[in-house]
Amino acid sequence: MTTSAPTPSPPRQLRLIIETDDFDEAVRFYRDVLGMPEQPAFATTGEDRVSILHAGTATVEVATPQHVRTIDNIEGAPHAGGPTLRLALEVDNTEATLAATDGAGATRIAEPVETPFRTINARVQGPAGWQVTFFQELESLDQRSARDGFTTDDRRAR
Repeated sequence: MTTSAPTPSPPRQLRLIIETDDFDEAVRFYRDVLGMPEQPAFATTGEDRVSILHAGTATVEVATPQHVRTIDNIEGAPHAGGPTLRLALEVDNTEATLAATDGAGATRIAEPVETPFRTINARVQGPAGWQVTFFQELESLDQRSARDGFTTDDRRAR
C-alpha cells in the first residue's frame, strides 16, 4: 500500500524581505510615501530593526526572461540584465502614486503607459535598489479573462 504525502494548504501570506543599509529611507518610502500600513514586528535592540508593511493581496508572478523583456519594453524601462526581483504594486491611481514618489528617494525609470493588458504602469527605482512597478487596473479580472490572449499557462498554445 502506497501512501501519498498530504496536500498542503496554500500559503496564507507572502512576505518579501528587503535587506537595506538605509533602513530609515526604505521605511519612509514604503510606509510614509506609498502609505503601506505598518504592523507590529519583533526586533531586539540597536541596529536590529524591522518593519512589516501591509501591501494588500499578494501574488507570485513567475515569468520567463522573454516575458520580463516584453514587460520592460511595454513599460519603456531598461532591462536589468539577469534574474532579478521587482516589486509590482497595484494602486488606485498610477499617476498620483508616481507623483508622490517625486522627491521621495525614488528615481523614475518609466513614465505611465497604458499596457495591452489594460493597466496603467509606471516604474521607479526605489530605496535599496529595488525596481517598483505601480499598476492601475482598467478592467476587472472577469473582463480581462474574456478577452483574446488571456488564459492560464496550462491552456496556452506553445
